[in-house]
Amino acid sequence: MPELPEVETVVCDLRPAVVGRRIERVLHLNPLLLRQREPRPAGELLVGRVIEALERRGKYIIFRCGERLCLIVHLGMTGQLRLVPAGHELAPHVHLRLELQGQQELRLRDPRRFGRVLIGEEEDLIAQGAMPRLGAEPIDPGFDGPLLGRLLSGRRAPIKSLLLDQRIVAGVGNIYADEALFRARIHPARSAAGLGPRRLSRLASALAGALAEGIVHRGSTIADYRDAWGERGHQQDRLQVYGRAGQACLNCGSRLRSIRLGGRTSVFCVRCQR
Repeated sequence: MPELPEVETVVCDLRPAVVGRRIERVLHLNPLLLRQREPRPAGELLVGRVIEALERRGKYIIFRCGERLCLIVHLGMTGQLRLVPAGHELAPHVHLRLELQGQQELRLRDPRRFGRVLIGEEEDLIAQGAMPRLGAEPIDPGFDGPLLGRLLSGRRAPIKSLLLDQRIVAGVGNIYADEALFRARIHPARSAAGLGPRRLSRLASALAGALAEGIVHRGSTIADYRDAWGERGHQQDRLQVYGRAGQACLNCGSRLRSIRLGGRTSVFCVRCQR
């Protein structure tokens, strides 16, 4: 699933190309991707609106279209959001097509249809339960050890599981949680309650560092992820533990192991992450 670096890459690619453009037509919107109560047809809400801003919040892409109206896209596991010329060959599994001013189309392709599209005011969508109330942004300047400690206060669950909880930390998934815990030398099954100030500061820094590196290298293409121009990311070539179970640790040479936590596989080094 695309995580914060992948979504941030797509947003940064699209922002200069779509902000200020008017939505001329909704050519197609698969109703199965609309995970909300629909007050009005999507076309009525979006057509004629100008995209005033494009933002990322956690793993969500938010097109702000004036008067608090938002088009919000979550890429799910296999979603790809691309800007193409009008008339461009239509690929299979395209579930959203917006014709923009300037003969461009914004297209969402999602073979497995785990993505979602939301249209409305952000707070209303949160109140409906269509969108979660997201936690702290781990690449914000104020994200540090003390803040992470407050977010985890009183929680005894494994730290890996808590990092994946979007209500606590927004945008982190399996890839970058594994990478951050390895950098911070913390075992993924360790209880959050057992992390002192020094380890929390180390983890906050490691998390921000792993995500920032992922953004620099335009995300990790493990399977389906592509940027807004259809290109692969490069961070997968630099991952230190994710997807490397059974291989040698790049730090100490020990064999990396994997365990299941909360239904997710976690890869770690038994020597570096005791």
